[in-house]
Amino acid sequence: MLTVEQKIEKTVEWLREKVEESRTSGILVGLSGGIDSAVVAFLIKKAFPNDSLGVIMPIKSSETDREHALELVESCGIDHMEIDLTAVQDSVLGSVFTKLQDMGKYKEHNARISDANLRARLRMSTLYTVANNLNYLVAGTDNAAEVYTGYFTKYGDGGVDILPISNILKREVYEWARTLGVPASIIEKAPSAGLWEGQTDENEMGTTYDMIDDLLEGKQVPQEDREIIERLHARSEHKRNMPPKPPVF
Repeated sequence: MLTVEQKIEKTVEWLREKVEESRTSGILVGLSGGIDSAVVAFLIKKAFPNDSLGVIMPIKSSETDREHALELVESCGIDHMEIDLTAVQDSVLGSVFTKLQDMGKYKEHNARISDANLRARLRMSTLYTVANNLNYLVAGTDNAAEVYTGYFTKYGDGGVDILPISNILKREVYEWARTLGVPASIIEKAPSAGLWEGQTDENEMGTTYDMIDDLLEGKQVPQEDREIIERLHARSEHKRNMPPKPPVF
């Protein structure tokens, strides 16, 4: 069995292969201040010391998340840029909601998810604008638990070129983070997509990463958690596939 260090080195080699195959010049990642993006930032920096970039994109975000992202930049040594998308998001969301209200079709109960997904999709568009200019690949930050449950926004944080940590469990992400030197402040914080005040991944999913990891490892988990996880998996199947098309008539 490979050690964590060996798995990291093999992933770094894989990243270099993907860039060479795609005839691009490097890799960038969006920095949220969370552990997954921190691990990916360290990986792409190791793979491309001079052609890697972290992009911080606040949208009415927690100042703590921004501070953690900047702390990661300092500890990792990765080049970074910051683009505040708050005004853009306010403009698009406000325009859409106003038009829907004028038509009498606006649904208040869907406002928060519309807001959250727009944030993720604006960040995706921003990352690709930067990546196109630099001829970089966009790296995603989803781990195995998030891929299985579909805990990502379709065409948002799910809209990427490569997924460096999608084969490792959430608990393994923490092992990699400690090995790579991710700051303790990031490792110790509760996982959150930062989509609204007080939001955490596990509260939103209704189960824990430990339960998802156990299920993926084939271990026994409580029936209630198994049902939640399998329901999340089934409902998000469309996110893991290309859009459906009709048969050839």
